[in-house]
Amino acid sequence: MKNNIKKYNLWSKKILLSVTLGSATLFSACQKDLLDTVPKTQVLTNNMWLTENLTDQGVNGVYQGLRLGQMLYVYDSYVTLQGRDNSTLMNATATSSSGIFSSTWQNLYEGVHRSNNAIYGIANVSPVGAEKKAKLTAEVKFLRAYYYYRLNQLYKGVPIYTDPIEWDKVDKPRNTEQEVWSFIIKDLTDCINEAQLPNRYDKGNANFGRVTKSAAYALRGKVYMYTKEWAKAIADFEQVKSLGHSLFSDYASLFKGDNEQSPEIIFSIQNMALAGYGSDYQFRFGSRSAFGSNWNTYLVHPDAADRYQRKDGSKFNWDDYLPGYNQMSPGQREVFFLRNNLTATEISNIDKRTTNKLDMSLYLPTGNEERLKKAYEDRDPRLASNVILPYSTFVGANGATDQTFTSRWPYRQEFGGVFDLRTDIVPNFYYYPRKFVYEGANPGIPNREAGAYDYIVMRYADILLLWAEALNESTKPSEAVLKVNEVRKRAGVGELPLGIGEQDLRKEIREERRRELMCEGVIYFDELRWKTLKETSFYTGNGIKQAWGGVVSPYDWRGDQLYTWPIPQVERERNTALTQNSGWDD
Repeated sequence: MKNNIKKYNLWSKKILLSVTLGSATLFSACQKDLLDTVPKTQVLTNNMWLTENLTDQGVNGVYQGLRLGQMLYVYDSYVTLQGRDNSTLMNATATSSSGIFSSTWQNLYEGVHRSNNAIYGIANVSPVGAEKKAKLTAEVKFLRAYYYYRLNQLYKGVPIYTDPIEWDKVDKPRNTEQEVWSFIIKDLTDCINEAQLPNRYDKGNANFGRVTKSAAYALRGKVYMYTKEWAKAIADFEQVKSLGHSLFSDYASLFKGDNEQSPEIIFSIQNMALAGYGSDYQFRFGSRSAFGSNWNTYLVHPDAADRYQRKDGSKFNWDDYLPGYNQMSPGQREVFFLRNNLTATEISNIDKRTTNKLDMSLYLPTGNEERLKKAYEDRDPRLASNVILPYSTFVGANGATDQTFTSRWPYRQEFGGVFDLRTDIVPNFYYYPRKFVYEGANPGIPNREAGAYDYIVMRYADILLLWAEALNESTKPSEAVLKVNEVRKRAGVGELPLGIGEQDLRKEIREERRRELMCEGVIYFDELRWKTLKETSFYTGNGIKQAWGGVVSPYDWRGDQLYTWPIPQVERERNTALTQNSGWDD
């Protein structure tokens, strides 16, 4: 963790900047005289950029805007992650007034407005030299492109602002989705063509985490996937490889702090263990490791675990390990998840249930755990790397001491030095995230909401699989399968056959992305792009599920409008020129 903080401070120790565009003010926290003399009713373009130091801080403020929508980085398709509580998106209660839509819009436009302010200030006010101006402008154009990329992924056509604005003059109508993609491509092309922008930074470089040409190529290639310009996407992904990105050797350790600057990482948000500047993956995925509150925002959906194949690449089937499992109702399958040596009281509690009574003749008092564990052995190793599986162990905290816990059902309090993994939802039994979650009693973070692990925004495995998709959509499946197999080989799972056809390969690529990129805030956007969210997440009988598939809270498909987010009602009231997306007339 100390290395993370040191690395971060090398290029952003001056980032402690108060940036409040929400009140139409941008100023340096260390320049108190500005606070006393400048009106608060407009963007302080002419004052923010007066010195090189202020210029650096202003650009850092644009980077800092990446944090404002950080829930987007942990938000994932509910076929991969499931909230502990049902969300408005999943239970058909979302309206254009729902907070998730307005907060996301505001946070992303905050980034846009910071970017516009910086581009103007660097060009017209800042005293820095021409070469530095060119480099900083390219960085900010990338960031502006990224903010618009997120907006267009969700809302599909938003107003394009390119100049510093006053908040009472936000009055533009929406540009079309294609116009926004074209604008993003232009910004990214400007980055790529800028001679002062480095190709990429190697591990240990003080500037690691700043924008590079490889990041611009990667993001532009992603945009071309939306416009279905496959040849252009392929060309950009080839450039990412030629600039030196490659797969890290070990999947499981890629997501640890020591390897967050590997050649696989194309662009990441730099974190430090300081409130407001750290990662909250760990807080959302499972803070049990460091602070003992045992609280999770997100759980792993059983469908996600079942997607992981056997090591040889063949499909996983529960019936191969537990005959008759697939024909049983989800609730009845619980019997296979029970711990060994249930007490008489525990068995009595099961027998007393008025619903979901179990056939205890299927229970093996001294072999139930071992029988279940066989279903997780000989599986794609990424499963165990990403998920705390039933009867697997996790090194967490017992006060200030490292403690090994085991995920067992039903939960028991500690006895004889044996510790069950406990959460605050012990009446139910779930799969829990392991990926990104800190281990041990002292992970080096003073605040559970401010971890030092960097947010991975883009990495090479993501690009390889998009490259494969673009090749396959270009009727080149024989080339596409080689890209998929690079990812599978690194994972330690059997490779796809070279003769696989386009239709089957399309399905395999999508499944591979769901396995490889689990918990990385990527799959939800894929499901929207592919328009597969209904089939993967809203099929009959799906919902928030316990490990055996028993539904705790069902999902309810509102309609195809879920593929496009509504323009927030508050924004339509602020700007009457904004039209609403189809299906969202509340």
